[in-house]
Amino acid sequence: MALSIAAMGVVYGDIGTSPLYTMKEVFNGPHAVAVTPDNLLGILSLIFWALTITVSLKYVLFITRADNRGEGGIMALTSLALRTHGAGPRLMWLMSILGIFGAGLFYGDAVITPAMSVLSAVEGLEVATPMFKPYVVPITIGVICALFFLQPRGTASVGALFGPIMMFWFGTLGALGVWNILRHPDVIAAINPWYAAHFFLENRGHAYLALGAVVLAITGGEALYADMGHFGRRPIKWAWVAYVFPCLYLNYLGQGALILDDPSAVKNPFFLLVPELLLYPMVALATAATVIASQAVISGAFSLTSQAMQLGYCPRIQVRFTSEREKGQIYLPNINWLLLLAVIVLVLGFKSSSNLASAYGIAVTLTMMIDTLLAFVVVRALWNWNWLQAAVFLAFFFVVDFAFFSANLVKVLDGGWFPLLLGLGIFTLFATWKRGRALLYRKLEQDSMPLDAFLSSLKYGGPQRVPGTGIFMTTRPDGVPRAMLHNLLHNKVLHERVILLNVNIQDIPHIGEDERMRVETLDDGFYRIQLNYGFKDDPNIPVALEMCAYQGMAPVEMMETSFFLGRETIVPNRVPAMTLWRQVLFMWMFRNADTATDYFKLPTNRVVELGTQIEL
Repeated sequence: MALSIAAMGVVYGDIGTSPLYTMKEVFNGPHAVAVTPDNLLGILSLIFWALTITVSLKYVLFITRADNRGEGGIMALTSLALRTHGAGPRLMWLMSILGIFGAGLFYGDAVITPAMSVLSAVEGLEVATPMFKPYVVPITIGVICALFFLQPRGTASVGALFGPIMMFWFGTLGALGVWNILRHPDVIAAINPWYAAHFFLENRGHAYLALGAVVLAITGGEALYADMGHFGRRPIKWAWVAYVFPCLYLNYLGQGALILDDPSAVKNPFFLLVPELLLYPMVALATAATVIASQAVISGAFSLTSQAMQLGYCPRIQVRFTSEREKGQIYLPNINWLLLLAVIVLVLGFKSSSNLASAYGIAVTLTMMIDTLLAFVVVRALWNWNWLQAAVFLAFFFVVDFAFFSANLVKVLDGGWFPLLLGLGIFTLFATWKRGRALLYRKLEQDSMPLDAFLSSLKYGGPQRVPGTGIFMTTRPDGVPRAMLHNLLHNKVLHERVILLNVNIQDIPHIGEDERMRVETLDDGFYRIQLNYGFKDDPNIPVALEMCAYQGMAPVEMMETSFFLGRETIVPNRVPAMTLWRQVLFMWMFRNADTATDYFKLPTNRVVELGTQIEL
């Protein structure tokens, strides 16, 4: 119960604010539906079945079972799909591309959600009095700035309030809905799928375009999978089935009943649902709910960036841990300020939630399609479903996802270009970094010397040995690190104890302490250590080296140890393996990445960097 309440604050914040704008956009957007009783019941039926099929069946029942050791999200699903045995290189490449592009689209969602949801909440002031209209955008920007400026403090201090506030929010949604349903109880009949079918038969192409607004009801549905690692599958499932879904749909039915009673209420049915005396408190509660929804996607962007760094898709950037107890609570300054800038530009550019609605649906529907394709690979290859079962799974959910996505394609010129452009930009950065690092490692391997041959040469007399421990970080445990060769060339000495340290980031979320370190003793005072981390772990080499004593090795004294790192400078190659513009982009990312010293928490006064130039 406690976990289910907490999950409401993080997991369902985004989808929980959808009633603010969904019905308004259906009947007022660029493809507005005519306000008739039949159309109203058809839309309410479509919303019910969209929530049931996409959220309840696809995500809660199926995709949340595809967890990577308890973790969910597009990166975890991609990692699972890439474990497919027997898949050809083209299929593996395609799944990687889908996963990276899906991750890029999430950043579009992280920018649009705060802008769309906070604008929708503050626009409730216009319902109270038109005099507030000129102040909606400034108030929205003020609320958004306050949210982003609080990020360095972390969510631990206010996180405990998120669950109860959202529980009260959903309860209020349900109560307002029931109050209005009592006036027109016949709206409950909208649960019958015949009304959705009849709506399509009567309106045909216009009904199809209306799906572009109906999809707003399920935006945020993918978040319950992305945030699964925080709470587990069962609390998320029970929170949705027992409380969130019923309260959400009761509110939609209540809005429908209000519109049946007064068709002019379509201008803002959510806030017109509220008694006049409670309007200002409701605007305040809605703003709090939208801030919580925004916090969920901002934290998700931080977490996704951290995972992308660990998996080698993103250069190292500064990560701060804002909680001593919760490993997942992190803050990335660069991402925070870039998101704030993008959100402010979006609010100033679009100015209203109705204008932003065109940009909102396309990123979410495309992400959902990618989730379905990757899940098909997982159920076929890892769960061993037969072709018929897997094909039925794919066909059923993909048809629904594609219907919503294609209905949103007509909105590309109206604002849908924004998340697509942002997603493509992030995809280009991630793909360029991954390709550039692969080429760099290949070049370093070509220039390296086999470790066995080097150790054999020491038996015939080697350089002078000096007291202390020298730690050389390497990406290739069976080769001589480039930094060691440069140290021998310039200083002509080796330490009495030499440790070749390799950090291995695996495609699982966490690695237990008992599997963290592997020590191998070599000849002539050499040791080979491999440190293993999951993609959600925080690599801390000094802390990890304290475990050496338990591995049959003398402790590493930091004041008697020097860390030797290679500092590569990339220069363009005349015969490039990447196009020139991608080389320039990779060089810029490489120069601006955080140093290994900061990333691995190495003591700065014990680090020696040896530079070299590499043609990519």
